[in-house]
Amino acid sequence: MVRDVLSILIDREKIAGRVRALGRELAADLEAELRRDNAGRDAAEDAGRVVFVPILTGALIFTADLVRELPLKLSLRVVAVSSYPGTSVESKGAKLAGELPRDLAGKHVVVVDDILDSGQTLGLVEDLIRMQKPASVRVCVLLRKPESVRKRAVEARYVGFDIPNEFVVGYGLDFDGFYRNLPDICVLKDEAIRGARGQ
Repeated sequence: MVRDVLSILIDREKIAGRVRALGRELAADLEAELRRDNAGRDAAEDAGRVVFVPILTGALIFTADLVRELPLKLSLRVVAVSSYPGTSVESKGAKLAGELPRDLAGKHVVVVDDILDSGQTLGLVEDLIRMQKPASVRVCVLLRKPESVRKRAVEARYVGFDIPNEFVVGYGLDFDGFYRNLPDICVLKDEAIRGARGQ
């Protein structure tokens, strides 16, 4: 697997440091929201008010590390979306591949994804969540590509790293279902991509 890597774009130490910082930022903002909500209310009513919605499967590792940095009572409600079928290195459009959580009304929702590129996946999920009338919706992504590749405008309030328009793998991101377990964000060799396509 490692022999398929052309270069490391972001190493594991930088990822870990940035995830810790994102956790602190999210915790501060969510705690402030809950304090505003709690005017005249019992703190026990906070239970279940913060919901993280990771987009499967790419956001799994990022989300697991991120939520461990938040000293808040929160729940996880995953959603599956398909946008990079098989050996594709470009988004083919987002399609919901499973049920969206249906109990998000009045909640503070944080949508977590591995990467913001075309914006189609995050745009679809955010629209569907907003239809449920949550108290707030935030988008948190590990990686963000340049706006020039965007097919749909999406505001990611929390961003780990801005990257060039490169196809990357590792730390949850895959190519053809593989490389998610690489601990760094990496660029694959062209021959690894061509080989997977049988070219």
